[in-house]
This record gives sequence, C-alpha cells and structure tokens, in this order.
Amino acid sequence: MGGMRVITANVNGIRAAVRRGAVPWLVAAEPDVLALQETRATRAQFDQAIAGTPLAGYTVHLAGSSAAGRAGVALLTRPGWQVSEPVIGLPDPGPQAAPGAMVLADEGRWLEATVQAPFGPVTLASAYVHSGDAARPEVMAAKYAMLDAVTARLRRARDDDEPLLVAGDLNVAHREADIKNWRGNVKKAGFLPQERAYLDAWIDGGLVADIGREQSGPGPGPYTWWTWRGQAFDNDAGWRIDYQLATPALAARVRHHEIGRAAEYSQRWSDHAPVIVDYGR
Repeated sequence: MGGMRVITANVNGIRAAVRRGAVPWLVAAEPDVLALQETRATRAQFDQAIAGTPLAGYTVHLAGSSAAGRAGVALLTRPGWQVSEPVIGLPDPGPQAAPGAMVLADEGRWLEATVQAPFGPVTLASAYVHSGDAARPEVMAAKYAMLDAVTARLRRARDDDEPLLVAGDLNVAHREADIKNWRGNVKKAGFLPQERAYLDAWIDGGLVADIGREQSGPGPGPYTWWTWRGQAFDNDAGWRIDYQLATPALAARVRHHEIGRAAEYSQRWSDHAPVIVDYGR
C-alpha cells in the first residue's frame, strides 16, 4: 500500500497483556511498526511471551529497566523492513554534558531507531514518561528532567530537518479536553501546569504535531487510559495521555487515525488503548 501503519500501546506488562489477548488484537491490526511501553520484562521474558505468535517474526528492539518489573519500552518492525540499530536513552541536555553523554539509558523509557518506510527513512521513538507524584518533588524532578531531554531531542530533529515520530505514553494530558474530570485533577501529576507547558512548547511551538488531536477534532476525548477500578471505563471517564507526535512534514502524511478502545470492559488487555495511525506516501 506504500505507507506505514504505526501502533503505540502501553501494554501494562507484556506477559499480562498476552494472557489477556493482546496478540490476536495486535496481529489483526496489521502494524508495520509497534511501539510498546511498560513492557516490564527482560529480553528473555519478552521473547517467551510472544513465542509461537506472528509477532515473533518481527524485528524486536527492547530497552528494559535496571529495576526489575518496571517500565520498559520496545519497537517491533514488520519482517523485511529495514531498521537501524537502536539508540537507548536520550542525549544529556545539560549545558555541561560531555559529548555523547546519555540520560535514561537504563530506565526503559526511551528507545529510538530509524525505519526505512516506503516513503523514506523515519526515526521512531517509543517513549514512556514517568507518571509523577505532585506530593513528591524528587519524583516530579525526574519527570521534568526527562521532558527537558525530550524537548532537546525535538529541537535537534527540527534543526536537522529529521522526520521523527515520538509514540508512547507521555503521562501528561495536554488540555482540558484530554481528561473527562479535568476539574478534579488540576493539582495532580499528569495535569499540572508545568507539565502541560512542555506540550505547549512542543505542539503549539511547532516542533511536532499532535496527530490524535488534529485527527479527532477539539474533543472532549477520545481518551486512551482508564483506571481498572470502578466504572471509569464504562462511563468513559478517561485521560488522553498516549500520543503520536510527528514532525510537521511527517504529520502531513497522516491518512488515518483511530483509538483501539475495547468494545467492553471484559475485552480489555491493558488499562490503555492503542493509538493507530497510517502514514502514506
């Protein structure tokens, strides 16, 4: 078809997601590239989880966390697609950083590689930003440090005219339209003004386009995360925190966008829904 289908999904543990039925859904969706977050698995555990399924034929790049059972991001590319060796972590944006110094290299939060799409090379990043905790300044500092590093990476892509797609769980809802109960969350991590200001700089500043919002209209929603608890999913009381953010020239190639929300609670294989985008020639 001459295009590229990218699906991003926080699987909330690859082994648990597979047990709940993630693989048949993902295979049926026919991704060219899968960006996964919160895999919570070693390479051996990841391979075992998808063994014997069509996903085992994909080229798998995985960045795990040094903390067992935490975080983890992956990129899977369709068999036959050319993909570069991955870069794990982000360049250190600090003014005193040594050349080539990296941050987040052992946290399982950023993995990027260049894919030869039918319309040319694209750098794809699977990103998993910290959840944060407004009551713990040291936790928020770690989140802001990652957002600073992402900002520097986006600016480099702009300066180099690099086609870049950041796909993943950013754990920040940008606007009021991105949370069902935004009034009750204005002082909580994920919707703090300082967090949202980063997305202002990225999106309103023209570094990247927010494909979900551009394709879905002004909202509210569609949401991508609902707590497992209570009636949140049934009442669609969710957050939109999973994104595909594309540099402007790549964003112009978008042909289709959808949220893979389960038809009912019993069919969920994660507390997040996948974000599906087709990019054409």
